[in-house]
Amino acid sequence: MDELGRLSKDAFQQADKMPIVLVLENVRSMHNVGSVFRTSDAFLVNKIYLCGYTPKPPHRDIQKTALGATETVAWEGEENALLCIEKLKKEGYKVFAVEQAHGSTSLEKLQITSSYPIALVFGNEAAGVEASTIAQCDGCIEIPQFGTKHSFNISVSAGIVLWEIYKQMRSAS
Repeated sequence: MDELGRLSKDAFQQADKMPIVLVLENVRSMHNVGSVFRTSDAFLVNKIYLCGYTPKPPHRDIQKTALGATETVAWEGEENALLCIEKLKKEGYKVFAVEQAHGSTSLEKLQITSSYPIALVFGNEAAGVEASTIAQCDGCIEIPQFGTKHSFNISVSAGIVLWEIYKQMRSAS
């Protein structure tokens, strides 16, 4: 681990985190949940909220893809995504659904202009982010796509969006 410059579990927990939290709304795949944990560890995400029927650790199928990231990334179970978003907004978060929606901002046009905390909402693999949840968000971020498919796997989406926001926040500081 030292030769790769990786943080130990203790050092990770003491490290300054990115002002980013993720909200997973009714994600059904334990493997997707585990992958999002692993990606969140890589980008020093502050916390993950697991809402609705999104599976929660500990579970071997989550651990299979998380590779221990459920032990480093803070997480909390929330029954209702709408209440979670309401709480995050009161804490000063700008909340964005990652979804194809009317009026969404294409990821390459997204501009993070300050270091305000950001919450990213990812939805169910088939149905996406619920319309009532989108209505509570400050906006939607859409990942441009050019092939025959019209969606990415949630874990892939999380990686793409986190990388872009991480780059922008890092260059702004």
